[in-house]
Amino acid sequence: MQYEKIITAISALLFCAATAVSCGGVAEKDSAIVGEKTTSAAITTTATEITSAAEEEDIEMSIIQKFYDSMASHYDKLFLDWKTTTKEQAVLLQGLFQKYGYDKKSSILDCACGIGTQVIGLATLGYNVTASDISDGEIAEAKTRALNANVDIQFKKADFCALAEVFSKKFDIVIAMDNALPHMLTSDDLGKAVKSITGQIKENGIFVGSIRDYDLLLKDKPPYSPPYIHETEKGKRVSFQTWDWSDDRYKLTQYIIDDEITLEINKFECEYRATRREELTNLFTANGCKEVVWMFPEETGFYQPIIVARK
Repeated sequence: MQYEKIITAISALLFCAATAVSCGGVAEKDSAIVGEKTTSAAITTTATEITSAAEEEDIEMSIIQKFYDSMASHYDKLFLDWKTTTKEQAVLLQGLFQKYGYDKKSSILDCACGIGTQVIGLATLGYNVTASDISDGEIAEAKTRALNANVDIQFKKADFCALAEVFSKKFDIVIAMDNALPHMLTSDDLGKAVKSITGQIKENGIFVGSIRDYDLLLKDKPPYSPPYIHETEKGKRVSFQTWDWSDDRYKLTQYIIDDEITLEINKFECEYRATRREELTNLFTANGCKEVVWMFPEETGFYQPIIVARK
């Protein structure tokens, strides 16, 4: 019965995505950001519409903030075991840092820290870390999790397109993992982000980031991702995404389905631009990086391609 409810919910959601019709009688085409919850298999939508065509860049950042603010308390549900993931990713990043000659004395800025998935693990290993994000909700969640992990991390609210407005010092290493940079919806915005990030890196320092394998995804432009099904103490949890493509941009809808005492569905929407590796390589080179290397999951064990750029 439990799987039947989940399959019914997923089937309904995927049908809506594939046919581009409205779910629950409310049109979704004009929605900019949704953080919405239901407690049955019926799916309804509450949309916040962006009505002003001006201030496009501010609107873009506002959408990103709302996406992560609304998702902050749910983000860890995307992992089978978030605490274990923080430890595993910290060890993986430590290996990369050591490969480039950096030890635990190195200064690190995570400029897209989210709820602390990478930075808390690194702090637990003894690294000197600073963290920033554009989302107040995620910073608040990260602070709580850092306190619970008994690690000392300085958190700041900062747009990674304007890091110099918040940070006067430069760092040995700047990181931005988990597909953060493709939130930039134009090449100009991405260029601003790369310029800002490289501006906070010391000479001979490195940037480490990860993005989806868009070179592969752009060939077929899949409409959704395979679901992840996790066992929980009270039942099961399913998470998956639908992708509504328009040229090289797509609206992502993240669904998190908790099938425990009741069936609860949360959905969160944002937009990305499928950024090819060549574009990022060229931007980091143009902004003073003398070496740019890409590493792939079969080599690193990380779930996305990783870029390392040395200034």
